[in-house]
Amino acid sequence: MDRKQKWLGLASGVFFIVAPLLIATGCNLIATGMYVVSGQNTTAEFSGLKNKRVAVVCRPVTSLHFRDSSVSRDLAKQVSLLLEKEVSKIQLIDQREVFEWADENNWEEYPEIGKALNADMVVGIDLEDFTLFHGQTLYQGKANIRLLVYDVGAGREPAFEKNLPQAIYPPTAPIPASDSQEAHFRRKFVAYLARQIAHHFYAHDSTVDFANDSTAVQN
Repeated sequence: MDRKQKWLGLASGVFFIVAPLLIATGCNLIATGMYVVSGQNTTAEFSGLKNKRVAVVCRPVTSLHFRDSSVSRDLAKQVSLLLEKEVSKIQLIDQREVFEWADENNWEEYPEIGKALNADMVVGIDLEDFTLFHGQTLYQGKANIRLLVYDVGAGREPAFEKNLPQAIYPPTAPIPASDSQEAHFRRKFVAYLARQIAHHFYAHDSTVDFANDSTAVQN
């Protein structure tokens, strides 16, 4: 066998070894690209709001109520808007009606509001903590939330209950308070919290909030 034949044989062997690796790598890159483009769909954890008349109620702890009295109302409104958009044939009770009844009556349990407003289901949001600042000059929102869903006609036990992981926004690092007005950052954080809550009730792209750090101060 001359030198040229030996070289061709060696090259052929290398090709048969390397080609499968290149194909596998290419497939992985394509799969990764498809994942980035299409995201990752996650199913609803609770799908019982379809075709139901629903009241969304947010109840802050007492100290938070006096410190930031409007955050619970804003959060309930944002969650209602998302559910109305994403859940099939849901009927949301107007937030003004919910807020007025809750503000004018003494109540302890979420099903009380549901019965008073003729709701089939109540989405209850216990807002146990809500802060915007990390120190005095940095923004980093933090909140602790307990989520409950009641079937008003089925008794006092929740049909769904979950303590959400502590929400942190932006998740990796605080941002300078000089980069954004407080009211603007607060709206962004409330919108983020609303998505974290509403996502439990419909299929969604779990990567939708992947770029939270870069969008925290954008208009």
